[in-house]
Amino acid sequence: MSEIDGTEFSVGDPQAVYDEIRAETERVLIGNDEAIEYLTIALLSRGHLLLEGVPGVAKTTIANLLARASGLEYQRIQMTPDILPADITGTHVFREPTGEFELQRGPVFANLVVADEINRATPKTQSALLEAMQERSVTIEGETLALPEPFMVVATQNPIEMEGVFELPEAQRDRFMFKHTVDLPERDEEAELLDRFDAEPTLGPDEIGQAVTPESIQSARRTIADVYVADPIKEYILDLVAASRDHTHTDHGVSPRGTLAFQNGAKARAAIRGRDYAIPDDIKALTKPILAHRLVLNTEAELGDVRATDVVEELVDTVAVPDMDIANLQTTP
Repeated sequence: MSEIDGTEFSVGDPQAVYDEIRAETERVLIGNDEAIEYLTIALLSRGHLLLEGVPGVAKTTIANLLARASGLEYQRIQMTPDILPADITGTHVFREPTGEFELQRGPVFANLVVADEINRATPKTQSALLEAMQERSVTIEGETLALPEPFMVVATQNPIEMEGVFELPEAQRDRFMFKHTVDLPERDEEAELLDRFDAEPTLGPDEIGQAVTPESIQSARRTIADVYVADPIKEYILDLVAASRDHTHTDHGVSPRGTLAFQNGAKARAAIRGRDYAIPDDIKALTKPILAHRLVLNTEAELGDVRATDVVEELVDTVAVPDMDIANLQTTP
C-alpha cells in the first residue's frame, strides 16, 4: 500500500487500480464503462487512445476524469488550424535580463496530454506528437528531452465535422493503441444524467478525488508484463493480423505495432479481471478498438459503402478461435 495525505492506495494490483479508477469516475460519469476500461488498459500498457464522438458526449471530460482519479499531471491542448508544433513541444525563449535563451517546455511535458479535436490541427502540427507518442521524447532545436512517466496521449475528434478539419494520416492513427467511439447515451442513462445534474448542477471533474497513485500505476505495469500469453493466443493474433492484410476490401492491414497492441492489451485486460493469463476472449474484445482505425480500405470497399467496422466484424466471425483448455492455463507458469 502507498499513502497520500492519510489515504491508502493499492500498489501493484492492476485489478485494484482499475476498480478504484472506475469507482471514482462513476461519481460523475454515467455509462461509458468501455471508455474507462480502454483508457485504463491503454494507460497500463503504455498506449494512447483516440476518442471519437459527436459534440457533447463528454469525450474531454472522460480524459479529465481519468487524470484526476489517477493523480496524473494533466494538460489539455485545444487543437486549431493556427496552432504550431512549437506550441505543443516548446521552444527556446530569449530572456533579456540574462541575455540567454531558456527552454520553455510545451504542454506535451505532462503525464496525460489531451489533444482536443486533433483533426482541426494541420498535418504539420499533428506530426509534432509522433515522436512523443512512440519514443516518449521530444526533440527541440536538436536537443532530445525525455517525457515524464507515465505518459499518455488521449486525442478527441468529431466525426461529423467536414470543414476545417484534416484527416489523421495513417502514421498518426497507427500510434493510437485504441480508437473508441463514444456513443450517445441510452434513454435511461440520459434520464439519470438529468436527475444527477438536477440535484448537483455544478457536478464535474473537480468533484472527484485521486483514487490511485502514479507509483501504483507503474507497479501495475510491471505486474501486467508477467501475464502469460500462450502460443495458441499468439497464433490467433497472427491469424487476425494476416487476415486484415489479405482481406479483399483492404489496401493495407494492421502493422506490427498493431500486433503488439493485441498482446499488450490482452495482458492488461486479463490483469484488470484478476487473471495472470490471457484467453481468446481478451483478443476478441479488443479487435474493434485495435483494428478499425488502422485498416486502409480500397476503392472497391468505398464504392460498396463497406466500413472498417464491417471488415473487423467479418474477421472476428471468420478467423478460427483457438480451442484451449482454460483450466490448464491457470496452472501454466
